Parts: sequence; structure tokens; C-alpha cells
Amino acid sequence: MAPLAHLIGPGGAGKTTVGAILASRLNWRFVDMDQCFLSSLGNIADFIERNGYVEYARCNVQLYERLKHDISAPTICAVSSGFMTYPSYVTPVYSSIRDRIETDALTALLLPAFDLESCSNVIVARQLARPYLNANEADELRKIRDRFPVFMRLNCERFRSDGLPEQIAATIEQFIQKSLASTDNQSI
Repeated sequence: MAPLAHLIGPGGAGKTTVGAILASRLNWRFVDMDQCFLSSLGNIADFIERNGYVEYARCNVQLYERLKHDISAPTICAVSSGFMTYPSYVTPVYSSIRDRIETDALTALLLPAFDLESCSNVIVARQLARPYLNANEADELRKIRDRFPVFMRLNCERFRSDGLPEQIAATIEQFIQKSLASTDNQSI
């Protein structure tokens, strides 16, 4: 089975930017779950407004399952910002998928800072700078404040994403190469 590395973290953490650079450095395929959703089901904000957040989460989990099933080449996957924070009842398989992503040796959590205030300030500023989001400060602040503790409890490798994207990608590339080498040595 081809390697699948996950980049997880809040919106504005740099998953898409770093993921594209990382995939290029490794010569792997890059998949952005938000782009997959847009291609399959349309604008995320419109979908949530029409169908509710739980239905969005359910569809996103199904989309992830299809993506994972279709992986045939080494892939970097930028997971949607809320994916690791969905309610456990979203789908019967969600908890096991979430647990597998969290504990996978190739999962990287990106956060601009490891303290709530600094992280919140950076994330909110980045999200507000994205005109396509039509974001407002109060909602973005609430989201990161709600999700930050969940991200910090995850049992996976953490990377600060407040530097140059190329350098962050290089650091994660080293992590992936080391993890793959360790896995190869264990299977011998």
C-alpha cells in the first residue's frame, strides 16, 4: 500500500501551502480535502448553510474514505480543518478513522504556536485575510479557541507553522523520511 501522510490542524495553519511544497519535495501526490469537497459537493460554506455542519462532516468523512481507498501512489493529504474535531456520532466509522490518523506515524499537526493566545492571533489574522471565506473575527476566534485544546491533546508529531513554508516543508520531509525508514526497518 502506498504511503499516506496526513497534515492536520486548524484553518490557516498552513496545511495547503506546506502540503503542496512537501509533496513536490518528495515527488508525491498532493490532495487537499477542502478542494476535493469543493469539486464533489460545491462550496463548503453554502453546503453547511443548506445542510448543517453535521451533514458536512458526514460527507467529508465519506469523501475521505473514498480518497483513502483510491490511494495508489505516495500521497500528502491536507485534511479539512475541523476533521479531527467532529462529534463521534457523525458516522459509525468516524472514531476509528480519526484514531488511525491521530496515531499514524506519518501524521503531522501544524499549528503556528503551541499556546492558545499566540495561535489564536495568527489563525484569526490568516483566516480574515482570505476573502473567499467571508469570515468574521468572532466566529474564527470561537473556532480556534474551541479546537485548540482538541488539537493539543492529539497524540501525533507537532510542527510550528509560523516560519517560511519551504523550511516547514523541509522539516516535515525529514520527519516523513525518518518515519518511513523506521517502518522499513521494523518490517525486515
